[in-house]
Amino acid sequence: MRLVRWMDARLYPNHGNDWDSQVLRDKIVSLLGPDSKLLDFGAGRGLIASLRFRGTAAFVAGVDVDKAVLENSHLDDARVLEPPDFRIPYPDDHFDVVFASNVLEHLEYPARAFAEVRRVLRPGGVFIPKTPSRWHYVAVIASLTPHWFHVFINRLRGQETRDTFPTFYRCNTPHSARHMARAAGFEVVGVEG
Repeated sequence: MRLVRWMDARLYPNHGNDWDSQVLRDKIVSLLGPDSKLLDFGAGRGLIASLRFRGTAAFVAGVDVDKAVLENSHLDDARVLEPPDFRIPYPDDHFDVVFASNVLEHLEYPARAFAEVRRVLRPGGVFIPKTPSRWHYVAVIASLTPHWFHVFINRLRGQETRDTFPTFYRCNTPHSARHMARAAGFEVVGVEG
């Protein structure tokens, strides 16, 4: 949409398309070794090319609440998170790295998700979530508008209706992210903006 391109050009003049996913990829790759096990928390269908890691780690798994994850051909293993507890269906201490790209804003109960991620990470493992700031213009607008409006706007942008999920923004500030992570037993190394 022209409005989005105009706002991005004015507010973020030094950033190109998908720059944040590439930054996330670089961080993840720097943590992976030949025997690493990687979990994509909120993997979906694997639409973002820069976040496809099959072949980069020994084992790449993905979980999602959406059954579309089962269509994701970029994973070695895909599983659906089932309500009501959305338990990650892997054993304790299983993964070296877990990442979540644009997922935290969709979590109604982020404390549960953080606890589950902590459970499946091996000691010394790393969790890297990437999420929009609560105060980014998109998040502010999304908080002030109903879900049907998000579906409508995304349809105009060419996104499939099934790829628009409700947003809650309960863990999208540096303070809330640090608090949630520490409450789940993580050592917070840093929060970048």
